[in-house]
Amino acid sequence: MSLFKFFAVSAIVAYAAVAFGMYVFQRKLQYHPEHKGLTPESVGIIGASIETLTTADGEKLILWHAPARAGMPTILYFQGNAGEIGDRPLRFNYYHSRGFGVAYLSYRGFGGSSGSPSEAGLITDASAGYDWLIARGVEPGRIALLGESLGSGVAVQLAAQREVGALALEAPYTSTAEVAAKIYWWLPVHALMKDQFKSIDFIAAVVAPLLIIHGEEDKLVPVEFGKRLFASASQPKELEIVSGLGHDVLFEETTWARETEFFARVIK
Repeated sequence: MSLFKFFAVSAIVAYAAVAFGMYVFQRKLQYHPEHKGLTPESVGIIGASIETLTTADGEKLILWHAPARAGMPTILYFQGNAGEIGDRPLRFNYYHSRGFGVAYLSYRGFGGSSGSPSEAGLITDASAGYDWLIARGVEPGRIALLGESLGSGVAVQLAAQREVGALALEAPYTSTAEVAAKIYWWLPVHALMKDQFKSIDFIAAVVAPLLIIHGEEDKLVPVEFGKRLFASASQPKELEIVSGLGHDVLFEETTWARETEFFARVIK
């Protein structure tokens, strides 16, 4: 075998090995849950209960809930792909201090919940959280869905299937496969990726008022994806591109303020 053939074959074998490894371990790359045993009180949230939900496929989920002030909507919140709900106490307190009900759902495999994450599983979890609120007397039109980053795809699919009062998305994408393809441009991501969260295929079916907030400098989920998703959405819809911020737009109080203003205005 010539030296050229040797290196060519070696490169092909190495590429195949990397592609195989990425395929096998892809969910460990896509989801980064933590289990720190946090409670609302331990992270400074007052007035929230810890609930246990059972999904349609038998998983046990943790949900933190604080009820709404009379006449106010309830925010059903879906986190991004890392950490756990207890890592996000400031926004919980921000929403609840302004009268909103807040429900933080811990996905399967995340903070205290059983199971392992997958796209189908997370959508099932979202339905369980929605049904739990309905069973406790929250009217569908008083539920505001809020999804950050990965959770935006969960929120979009739920809003396409169920009646809600409003939908807000922070740093959303058209699909996770398109985001991953930007990073792993040398791999056939669309063929290999299992959990693609194709929000672009569901967004037109959402009839609730929509707000998208995206940092103009976002390197993790580039703003082009938020703009494309917005273009495919039905009216009424609002787009907020925040200059000078990247993916950290999720953690800005100005973002939460924009969301609460939007929810209070469109949910009557």
